[in-house]
Amino acid sequence: MKIGVVGKGGAGKTTTAAIVARTLARLGHEVIALDCDANPNLGLALGFGAEATERLAGMRQALDAEGAEHAPSAPELLARFGADGPDGIRLAVVSKIEKPNPG
Repeated sequence: MKIGVVGKGGAGKTTTAAIVARTLARLGHEVIALDCDANPNLGLALGFGAEATERLAGMRQALDAEGAEHAPSAPELLARFGADGPDGIRLAVVSKIEKPNPG
């Protein structure tokens, strides 16, 4: 199952995404969360803490600033740029997903 949360700024997307992610994880589902927001705060809402959230956002910003190539696949992205957090949720902060694989 794939769930995307979209909407206007300030509508509660981050809060909604965090509640859904943590609920599903606590029910035993594998949860991978991607924070694609220009102001990435999903880590805070998921309980990662400020330091871990800033580290993940910093890795993304460093890639963007250097013009470096992003991970070529979702598993590689999660391995290189993800972190495990509360309830077993894996989180990665990404700026864009080129050539998404719908599978």
